[in-house]
Amino acid sequence: MASYNRVILIGNLTRDPEVRYIPSGTAVSELGLAVNRTWFDKQSNSRKEETTFVDVTLWGREAEVAGEYLSKGRPVLIEGRLQLDSWEDKQSGQRRSKLRVVCERMQMLGSRGDSGGGGGGGGRSSGGGGYSGSSSQSGYGGGDPGSQAPPQGDDFGPPSGGGGNVPDDEVPF
Repeated sequence: MASYNRVILIGNLTRDPEVRYIPSGTAVSELGLAVNRTWFDKQSNSRKEETTFVDVTLWGREAEVAGEYLSKGRPVLIEGRLQLDSWEDKQSGQRRSKLRVVCERMQMLGSRGDSGGGGGGGGRSSGGGGYSGSSSQSGYGGGDPGSQAPPQGDDFGPPSGGGGNVPDDEVPF
């Protein structure tokens, strides 16, 4: 049976990130995240709130960014996977375990701006139409219009004749 291990959390930091470096030089940072859940309790006719505290581990560049820009109270989005850490307690000799989130993507939220979010998107450029060649040189955006000509008999691609910039009302979509 297939399995899937993915967690997406939005919450506030409970403490300042602690960045350290392992012997190989890779940065690692530990975060505490408070995630709130609110609901309406019909029996008591009141709004209830529950807070869950989650430990998060960040590695590499994201750990360094967290240490530099995040602080206690800042809202953050964490996407990652669950990992179970197990050890033997030295004082009691009992087996202990703790579930944590290993961050694979972190996005800062809140008042200092959404640094880095949302710029990639799409996959469709303004000049592609249905043409499978390079859209930056397909005759719409400069370059050599003939260098990426579609195969003969293809009805998709840039309109023939003229090359250069095509007015918006002549774009086939």
